[in-house]
Amino acid sequence: MSERFLARKAEHYFSGLRPRAQVILCQLPLTVFIAVLVIAAPAVWAGVLTSGLFLAALVLHAIIFAACVLVPWEKLAPNAPLLIPVLDLVAIWLTRNGAAANLQGLGVLALFPVIWLSASAISARTSLLLSFFGTLLIALPTLFSKLPNITAADVASILLLPLMMFAVSLAIRFASVHMQLQQRRLEAKDIELQALLAESKERERLLNIILETVDVGIIAVDGDGKRLLSNHQQSLFDLTASPEGLPGLPQESLMMVSGHDRKSPVPPDRRPVSRAARGETFADYLVWLGEGTQQRAVSTAARPLKNDDGEFDGAVVVFNDVTGLVEAISAKDDFLSNVSHELRTPLNSVIGNLDLVLDGDQGLPPLAVQRLEVAQRNTERLLTLVSDLLASASEALHVHPRRTDLAGVVEASLGSARAHAETSKVSLLMDVPAPLWAHVDPLRIGQALDNLVSNAIKYSPDGGTVKVSARAEDGFIRLQVEDAGMGMTAADTAKVFTRFYRSPAALEADIPGVGLGLSITKAIIERHGGGISCASRPGEGSTFTVSLPAEGPPPAF
Repeated sequence: MSERFLARKAEHYFSGLRPRAQVILCQLPLTVFIAVLVIAAPAVWAGVLTSGLFLAALVLHAIIFAACVLVPWEKLAPNAPLLIPVLDLVAIWLTRNGAAANLQGLGVLALFPVIWLSASAISARTSLLLSFFGTLLIALPTLFSKLPNITAADVASILLLPLMMFAVSLAIRFASVHMQLQQRRLEAKDIELQALLAESKERERLLNIILETVDVGIIAVDGDGKRLLSNHQQSLFDLTASPEGLPGLPQESLMMVSGHDRKSPVPPDRRPVSRAARGETFADYLVWLGEGTQQRAVSTAARPLKNDDGEFDGAVVVFNDVTGLVEAISAKDDFLSNVSHELRTPLNSVIGNLDLVLDGDQGLPPLAVQRLEVAQRNTERLLTLVSDLLASASEALHVHPRRTDLAGVVEASLGSARAHAETSKVSLLMDVPAPLWAHVDPLRIGQALDNLVSNAIKYSPDGGTVKVSARAEDGFIRLQVEDAGMGMTAADTAKVFTRFYRSPAALEADIPGVGLGLSITKAIIERHGGGISCASRPGEGSTFTVSLPAEGPPPAF
């Protein structure tokens, strides 16, 4: 690799010279050698300077070098400088034959013009012919001097120099062709790399445009948690979360990041970027940035990045400002809570007075009693709805778990629902081992179970069976409420725990309800550190599965 680099550097340097400078550099080695030979001749080869041919050769060498310096080669044809190596062969012929008696081996000087010709742009055939026959002519006078007593050894010695120069020329040609092929490959690679670079720059430009256009903050981090990329929106979030008095943007661990209550700091290891740097995948992780009136609610999500070997190599974290949405939901919940509180007092008063009237011996006519009972039932139903609204709007859904026998809770719930089930012609079945211990709040779990059983009966308009079963598995209690009612589509199942959601089939069947029971049930179960899921198919009923901790306290919230 270094040799190729040096060769390319030399080629780049040589090609940058003017034609005259190139010719001078090509001729300079031979000229220097002849100059050294002339300087050393008086002391070593004194007889050489008495040869007329040798002196003529020196004059020709001087004229050739002068021509290299004085001739404006850049104004002549591109191949005009090749006249110099041809003249060099003539000068070497004179040099070698003029000094043959005193200095042997000067014919090897033909190597200089041979290299020049072989590396030039002339055809390979021309350079090979000049390399062979030019050096052959240099050696022929020696052969002719031995006439008529020429031996095979004399012929072989004469042919040795032309054959050697022919081989040198051939090798240079092969090397030149190889270098040209390599250069073409390198040029093709260079073009390809330039195209890839241009494409990469274009993609980078588009990526930057997209990153700066979207209204979400984006951070890319490597496997060590070091930030690789972020957009302008994220820098605004960073400024919001930066404490006053700190220069620049501090590390995430120093930023003001709060939890749901907008006051308690989120521990550094639970902050979005820290979690993402550990390889966690999450979505809709809500945190509050900053403090005071500038505080912003941000929903975060993270996805890991993996290398070609499938190993964790970083992550991308997305920050989405949901302050308006959170405040709107909070305002709605406050409204529901306030309305519910305002409605409960008069409703309790109405129910109390109706109870006094119906329980007292007022001598009311049967029709009046019947109408008062209708008013009482509807008032109680309205009070139940208000209680559900209040529970749905309340964030402080407290649970007080203790060691509880779920079998008793299930039995009590089924007992409460039996009258409703008989009216709807629904059979109730229970498959729960007794005792079945769990670490739960019996009142809250009873409320959740009542909602599930009541829904199972309500959505079985054609009768059938509702079965409640429970088993202990892997430290959890798996409780199932299964019905054979109308069932739901996959789309309805995905939304069934959303507040106020009611399936189109339920609305079409005119089944009463406001869509709060399951959302409250889900909140209760999650407060216990458990989970709830639903599996259903239209016309085949639904199965709700609840997971509850068997032992130990639930996770802190």
